[in-house]
Amino acid sequence: MSLRRLAKEQPANFEISKAALKEIDIWVQKYPEGRQKSALIPALWITQKDAGGWLPEAALRALGDLLDMPYIRVYEVATFYTMFNLEPVGTHHVQLCGTTPCWLRGAGDLKKVCEDKIGPKGSTSHDGQLSWIEVECLGACANAPMVQISNADSDHYYEDLTPESFGKLLDDLVAGKKPEQGPKNGRFTSEPEGGANTLISKGLYSKVTKKALPNAVKKARKKPTKKAAAKKPAAKKKAAPKKPTAKKTAAKKKVKS
Repeated sequence: MSLRRLAKEQPANFEISKAALKEIDIWVQKYPEGRQKSALIPALWITQKDAGGWLPEAALRALGDLLDMPYIRVYEVATFYTMFNLEPVGTHHVQLCGTTPCWLRGAGDLKKVCEDKIGPKGSTSHDGQLSWIEVECLGACANAPMVQISNADSDHYYEDLTPESFGKLLDDLVAGKKPEQGPKNGRFTSEPEGGANTLISKGLYSKVTKKALPNAVKKARKKPTKKAAAKKPAAKKKAAPKKPTAKKTAAKKKVKS
């Protein structure tokens, strides 16, 4: 891993906003009393957003005081993870994946676009709108090549890029537009290009029957409401059997005799 240091130029002071403190407290409450240090990583992320996309040293010290941690412990985490920026970044910070799948699919061409529009790796454009770095795998290999772009609003993935679509994406961001996240070649998420081509036969699932699992919770039968009971027709009462008359009884006795 490359050596990561704090920026040479630092602001004189930094104060975490009330909104950020409230959000950090939500994470702190997830842990037992005295274990607030466990919330350091989300606290660093929230503070980075609050500071404009990077972590000045004063912010790290403020978090150390807030979480009752030695400053060095906060520095250790902030300098280890590349998701934490230790120097100022542009309004839109591009993290370009250069790992093998993206490299094989054209990440090298995307790097050239960044160099032409922004400058060398790790630099910020003159207008402060764009900055870029190369990162390790971002977990979207099926949609290579791709980038993650972080700004005040989001940390979206833009996938299936070409030099042309990537250049347009950067231009739109600088122009204040909000490009749609996801694949840029027209496909849906990570489906095959041109649409799904497996498990699409007609009637494939027509013979499948639903079976209740052994541990399935049996649904209790709902008791009929008063309205439903009122709508049901009243059951017909069975007529009581007629008592035989004296004439029929006398006739039966004659037959038996």
